[in-house]
Amino acid sequence: MPGMSEVPPATVHQWLEAGEAVAVDVREADELAQARLKDFVHVPMSAFDPALIPTDGTKKVVFVCARGQRSEQIGHYIVGAGILPEAYNMSGGLIAWHQAGLPLEFGTPTT
Repeated sequence: MPGMSEVPPATVHQWLEAGEAVAVDVREADELAQARLKDFVHVPMSAFDPALIPTDGTKKVVFVCARGQRSEQIGHYIVGAGILPEAYNMSGGLIAWHQAGLPLEFGTPTT
């Protein structure tokens, strides 16, 4: 169903593991060193550039932030502007991901 949908971290994890989704982290660079997903596209909200969002339609696009609020705003913008017909927001953000015991990376990213 087109539009913006909330999905729980466990579902996002399954999608990422199966190669069905790409995670777009909208947090700032300093937040990435605290914790992050293994594979992600970094498009910080403060310098948001829609051209960096994967739009080829081969994978679900899941927006991620610390608590799920910034990523929800970006997802609604992307869908509302017609950049993507559908997008997903990871409910609860990385805090909920961590609380669910899902894997995170820590330290300064190498990419």
